[in-house]
Amino acid sequence: MRKLAASAASPEQLVNDPRERELLLQLLPPGKQEELARRLGADDDGAGTAPGFLSSLPWTAEQRRVLLGFLGLVVDRAPTIPPAYRAPSVPAYGLFPHQRLAARRVDQLLYSGERRVVLHLPTGVGKTRTAMNIICDHLRLREPTVVVWLARGRELLEQAALEFDRAWSALGNREVAIVRMWSDAPVDLNRITDGIVLLGLDKAVAAAKSDVTFLERLTLRTTLTVFDEAHQIIAPTYRRVVDALMLRSDASLLGLTATPGRTWADISEDQKLADFFAQQKIMLEIDGYDNPVSALIDQGYLARPHFQTVAAQSGIKLSEADKRELAISFDIPESLVRELTGNVQWNLQVLRAVLDLSKEHRRILLFAASVEHSRLLVAMLSVLGLDAAEVTAASSPRHRDRVIARFKGPISRPMVLSNFGVLTTGFDAPAASAAVIARPTKSLVLYSQMVGRVIRGPKAGGTSTCDIITVIDPELPGFGDVAEAFTNWEDVWKTR
Repeated sequence: MRKLAASAASPEQLVNDPRERELLLQLLPPGKQEELARRLGADDDGAGTAPGFLSSLPWTAEQRRVLLGFLGLVVDRAPTIPPAYRAPSVPAYGLFPHQRLAARRVDQLLYSGERRVVLHLPTGVGKTRTAMNIICDHLRLREPTVVVWLARGRELLEQAALEFDRAWSALGNREVAIVRMWSDAPVDLNRITDGIVLLGLDKAVAAAKSDVTFLERLTLRTTLTVFDEAHQIIAPTYRRVVDALMLRSDASLLGLTATPGRTWADISEDQKLADFFAQQKIMLEIDGYDNPVSALIDQGYLARPHFQTVAAQSGIKLSEADKRELAISFDIPESLVRELTGNVQWNLQVLRAVLDLSKEHRRILLFAASVEHSRLLVAMLSVLGLDAAEVTAASSPRHRDRVIARFKGPISRPMVLSNFGVLTTGFDAPAASAAVIARPTKSLVLYSQMVGRVIRGPKAGGTSTCDIITVIDPELPGFGDVAEAFTNWEDVWKTR
């Protein structure tokens, strides 16, 4: 009877047909059912649950093959298909063509002549990723050595640490140290001879004051210094740190920025920055385009921004003294900002702008003018029924991390993240597709950084378009569009 059954029925048919397979499994003794269930991934302690587990399986081709093997039946696998003659091999940490070209041009200046250069890439185009490729090349070719990454702010430093770990796991050739040195971390340089030190600028200044040998000892091991947000480098205290790290004859300096200038109104300040880097700056070049930003938008690396300016008639009247102070200040005086942010009409325009955007966007960034202003706006938006939260310099790290994680998460309802002074740099949330700028400013650098938080394009994990609403007071200077900001500072830099 067994021989007859085997010749009359196809094992593959029994296993492949859902009804016949179910009958076959019911005929197995309980012990065999449990053994089969364990082979197919059931928990060892799931006694008595094997029938339910087996009936719930999707019975993929691999699971059916396991069942045939369990029954002692060997079925020939499908013949192996030889690999294609030509197939792509995708790099784990690759660069886009424009990033590769920029990295090659940086190398030409980083290790010859003045050995210092600025890499000028728009926000959202991957200057950190490009820099990490350069750093990994440097570490591989100069074993052992130390790279120092300087930045101001916990977000920038933690982002750089995580990005280096990701880059080195794909591009590295040995084990190296990743040293986080900011906030309350110790400034212990013992046994740091090979790897990267992520050093907070304020931490570096404080360490140099408390230990006059700190920078000297770090310099002895360092052959490459990377300064993130390089437009800050000519601040006297930060410049002293960089000057100390560049004392070695083989030391190189790489600056990273999306805005290679200190201001837009005082060319002498911009000239100081250019001179510090020997006027050597690498910017994107894309065939067929005068402005690389236009190319990056057309090619999907940046979102196409839609700018809108909303005027709020606050009723503020500028005195002659106010006008004189505005003329000589790098930014709008705090006294005027405080007056504006307490104005009912101004805040109603801000709230209206956020509510309008929430009809079409799921992640909206709100840039407030002060900590108190941010709290006020979040409270009002919450009353109006929106999911709104805030992060400021006064927020605890735990609160900040929790709010940002929720903003980056998969929730489907609209969420507004308000901030003051902490999300202009080092914040990466590709899903953010709209921004309301309620922080009046004369600083093209600051304005560009705020806009840059929402312009990541689809090829970089972002959105194809973004909306940016700037609330202005007609009495005060400011910006409503930064389409030409990328090339604003070219008059003080050599063309490379």
